Amino acid sequence: MKQHLAKKEERRAYLLLVLPAVLLYFAVIAFPMVFSIGMSVSDYSGGQIFGGSVPINYVGFSNYTRMWKDQYFWISLKNNVYIVLISIFGQIPLGFVLAYALHRNQVRRKGFFQTVIYLPSVISSVIVGILWQTIFSPYGPFTELMQYFKPGWENTLLSNPRTAMLPVLLVMLWFYTGTYFIIFLANLQKIDQEVIEAAKIDGASEWQSLRYVILPALSGVIVTSSILAISGSLKSFDLIFGMAAGNPARRTSVLALYMYDTAFRGAPKYPLANAISTFMVAFSFLLIIITKLVEKRFGGREE
Repeated sequence: MKQHLAKKEERRAYLLLVLPAVLLYFAVIAFPMVFSIGMSVSDYSGGQIFGGSVPINYVGFSNYTRMWKDQYFWISLKNNVYIVLISIFGQIPLGFVLAYALHRNQVRRKGFFQTVIYLPSVISSVIVGILWQTIFSPYGPFTELMQYFKPGWENTLLSNPRTAMLPVLLVMLWFYTGTYFIIFLANLQKIDQEVIEAAKIDGASEWQSLRYVILPALSGVIVTSSILAISGSLKSFDLIFGMAAGNPARRTSVLALYMYDTAFRGAPKYPLANAISTFMVAFSFLLIIITKLVEKRFGGREE
């Protein structure tokens, strides 16, 4: 009897602890997602949603069809894919290489380099975007530097639709690498150094120690970093908005900026904007599932 009462009290205490988190999840995450899906299949055009004088009708997947046929959707999606690729195959490897170099004492003044590498990550992304827009402008420092080596050179990087995305990707590589650098540096310090020393005593080279000892120990961190990179890439907005705002001719637009323009610029199209939002969530889940499958395929483990 006492054991039964103890278990009952334990379940009650567990529910009291978990219930606030569950309610917060549904209020902050689940409800907005469900509401966005509902809005995406409606013809809502503004005004009061509940109890309004204008009825809101179900229109099926017509908003998704409109999104699918819009050329700017495909431009934005392509740019987001570029950002995902530069994040996974640029920011993460570069962050790891820099962290590994400092961890293995390959450079002097480690504290100074840690600060320099991580510093961009603590600056407002809007400020960073405006700063680099000034640097890459036709009258900015980059133009003057290039004209010093090649007189008469005309800077059309941000004004040419074919090249406008290139400076944005380079800035994103520079801006976010510090975040992964800190993540890898912290986890490299957690690896037992005796294991690495034992591998070296057994004749392992630096490359063999890295491949067979360090990288397997960091496999979970790499997967987690990849998930962070994917979710962060699909949320890209403020830096691009500050640097190029989708120009020229929306060639630097991304899905978040495309959704913003659809909802708040010109005639508002809220259902279409919600369709874009729903697609972004689904696309993010798809990329994360692929990442987890790759992790399982190559035998990674999460820390």
